[in-house]
Parts: sequence; structure tokens; C-alpha cells
Amino acid sequence: MPAKMRGLAIALGMLLVTSACATNQTPEAKEEPTGNSVAVQAVSDNKVAAAKIIIDGSSTVYPITEAIAGQLQLNKTQTRGTITVNFSGTRGGFEKFCTGKTDISNASRPILQAEIDKCQANGVEFIELPVAYDALTVVVNNKNTWAKDITVEELKKIWEPAAQGKITRWNQIRPEYPDQPLNLYGPGDESGTFDYFTEAIVGKTDSSRKDYVASEDDMALVRGVINDPNALGYFGYVYYKDNKGPIRALAINNGQGPVLPSRETVEKSQYQPLARPLFIYVNAKSVQSKPELKEFVEYYLQNAQLTVGTVGYIPLPEKIYRLAQQRFSSNKTGSVFAGKSETALQIEQLLELEQKAK
Repeated sequence: MPAKMRGLAIALGMLLVTSACATNQTPEAKEEPTGNSVAVQAVSDNKVAAAKIIIDGSSTVYPITEAIAGQLQLNKTQTRGTITVNFSGTRGGFEKFCTGKTDISNASRPILQAEIDKCQANGVEFIELPVAYDALTVVVNNKNTWAKDITVEELKKIWEPAAQGKITRWNQIRPEYPDQPLNLYGPGDESGTFDYFTEAIVGKTDSSRKDYVASEDDMALVRGVINDPNALGYFGYVYYKDNKGPIRALAINNGQGPVLPSRETVEKSQYQPLARPLFIYVNAKSVQSKPELKEFVEYYLQNAQLTVGTVGYIPLPEKIYRLAQQRFSSNKTGSVFAGKSETALQIEQLLELEQKAK
């Protein structure tokens, strides 16, 4: 978890505990770190049992959802219920969501057809809501003095299945690079970042070498790169942005020259093919039965544009958030992507898809 997000969660827990003690409430108000989750409980004056909101999925989207959950609890002290935000990867999140175990699934890629089929088989209808843009970032240790940029072709050469056990030295990428070990760090195969990267770079989802340090926890990957001068890794933009200094981003060359990840290069559609939209998927039936969930999603969409930028991702145009609000208020279910993977999707193209689905 990025340091500022962890600080928000701890401060929030302390505030809620203090509030409960001051008013002599019997129920506890607390923040419970539970592995890769944060649970925040708010207490109502009338002590009526409230519904739990359970969120899981992408570790990339996690910082946004966690921040908004914290803001809601701080700004609306009478909100009842518990909001639990976990991360097990986009694929792992959909496994739970499509069997009705969670109310919201954070996702760093659109839902796939197999996942749609599983949701349908279990009677789970969903509302798809875009919330941000990400610049998937390829990084090296700051002690790496030789690599400044990398081409899409070189990334494929490194990460394709045929590279396993063969492309293991930096000078195999470019002859002028030193003859030093190439140590790789990347998301595990439950991650939507893994799915997106393999599709965009290798050309096929889930097609990757396996001999690398893998984790669904982005901070574990960050720590790996920080501690390894010969490292090369990839993860969501905010995890790079929060750890600048010990790690450095490589500019991506897709045939148009090297381009570094930034808000500007994403908005101008220059950072391709690693710019991607981020989503939350909401259980439509849960919205009808849990007023707390409806309140949370409405608050999420109203505050996403500001929060996304504060957390460190790229906000969507205001019009896309308005379209998402309309879709949610009308309970419009289904995906605008028809179960297909999408790479190199520009913000303008996402807007067109959202307008068609209005």
C-alpha cells in the first residue's frame, strides 16, 4: 500500500476509535489491517446493525477505492456499516464477485467473457463503471545507469514464454548493456495488470515467461526493485510515483520515440500501448438491497475525479464521470467491451464507448 494511503487508513481508524470512546458507544469503531485489506467500521447513533460492503480485486485500483471509502466515513459520520477493501488481483476479485461473495470488484482491465459467463451462471448482474486511467509503468533500480528507455519489441523479447531461461542477462537486450543478471519482477497471473501487459506486449493474454518474482501485491514488487540493482519490473503508475528516487521509469518506445509515463502523455494518447482505463464493477442486486452500497457508489463517482488525481492516477474527463453516474442511477448492467480485452485504448475512444452505452 502506498505510504500516504496507509497513513490515511491509520488516521481514520484512530479517529473513529476516539469518537466511539468519547460518546460511550457500545459498538467498537475501528480500523483493522488484515493482511492485504483494510476494514473501516462506522457506528450509527441508533446502534442498528448495518450491511457490510465488501470490495476486492485489483491492487492497482485499491488505493483509489480505499481513499474514497476513508473520505466517506470521515465526511459522513452517521454512515452505517463496514466497508472492507481487499486486493487479490483483478482475476481473483472477479472469481469472488461472480459468485456473489463481494459487492464491488476493482478491476485494472475490462471483465472478460469467461467472467461474464460465470456471473450469469450465478445470477450476478453487474454495473461497469470506469473510474480512472493508469500508465502501466516499466521500472528499474536507480543504480541502473545504462537503461533509459525500452522498445515494445524489447519488452516482448524479455517477457514472452520463449524467453524463459534464455534471456537472463542485460546485454541480451542490447549489446551495449553490461553483462549482468536481468532480474524480473511482475504481477502474478491473478492480476489484471498481468493480463493487460501480456496482451499489449506479448500479443496474447496470459502468455508470459514464468521465471520471475511474481506477486499480486504491488508494494512487494516495488520493494524487490528497490533492493535489486539488476531489476526490471512493471506495475501501476501510482506505485512508481510514490517511490520515485530508489526506482526509475523507463520511457516506452512504440515506434514513435521514447515516451515517459505521465498524466500529460496519457491524456495526449502518447503513452501507448501501456495506458489503460481502470474500473469498478458493482453487484446490481446488492445496490437494491443495501442502501449503504448505493450511497458509497454515488459518493465514489461524485468524488473520483479529484481523488484519482490526489492518489496519483489520471482522472477521466468530467463527461465520462457524468455518463457513469447516469448508468449507475439507471441500473444499466453489462459491459461496453463485450467481454473482449482492450489495449492501447485512448481516452477519446473510451468516451465514445460510454456515449454509445448511455
